[in-house]
Amino acid sequence: MSFTPHSPVTSLEALREIIPEPTSIRVLHKDMDHLHALARSFIGLSPFAVLSTRAPGGAIATSPRGDAPGFVKVHDDRTLFLPDLLGNHRLDSFENILANPDIGLLFFVPGHAETLRVAGEAQILRDADVLEQLAHNIRKPDLALAITVRRVFMHCSKAFVRSALWRSETWPERRAAPTLAQWAAEAAPSELNLAQIQQMHDEDARDRLY
Repeated sequence: MSFTPHSPVTSLEALREIIPEPTSIRVLHKDMDHLHALARSFIGLSPFAVLSTRAPGGAIATSPRGDAPGFVKVHDDRTLFLPDLLGNHRLDSFENILANPDIGLLFFVPGHAETLRVAGEAQILRDADVLEQLAHNIRKPDLALAITVRRVFMHCSKAFVRSALWRSETWPERRAAPTLAQWAAEAAPSELNLAQIQQMHDEDARDRLY
């Protein structure tokens, strides 16, 4: 049975009746249109980011990206280079960017309670000089994204405080969470058993990082 809301919020006026507009100057004016020194420092310390893109039909794709801190390179105060590291070859994000260049990036620094949000437009590159900058252990990525920054700001810590994300004593037992192997066995049944699928995934994560 599909869900039908009884009291949907369908206008900005109705939304602001519930949650008034911010009055703090620090909140209203924290957006920047370029990567100043603080933004550059945060990106340089970040080993993990989440990339969001929009498909032609409107569906949103959100993809984790990660490597050693600073794997996303700041080219200048309005340009970032994001390497395309080895993945599953689905290319959902890249296909979306070909149709719609608008993207969002959320940068994380482990143990740090704030995040850095970036919005802009992306282009897919294979420029040799850019790929050389993004090489890891001599291995160059085949492609990269050049992101033109339109908006950047830091997001407050409340989500991390409430979730206690960085407090290891609150973490659930890791083995309790479903694995990709379990998902694959459920979504695409095959002659392989779960242990065999898990072994394939473990070997892929070990041998195909770059």
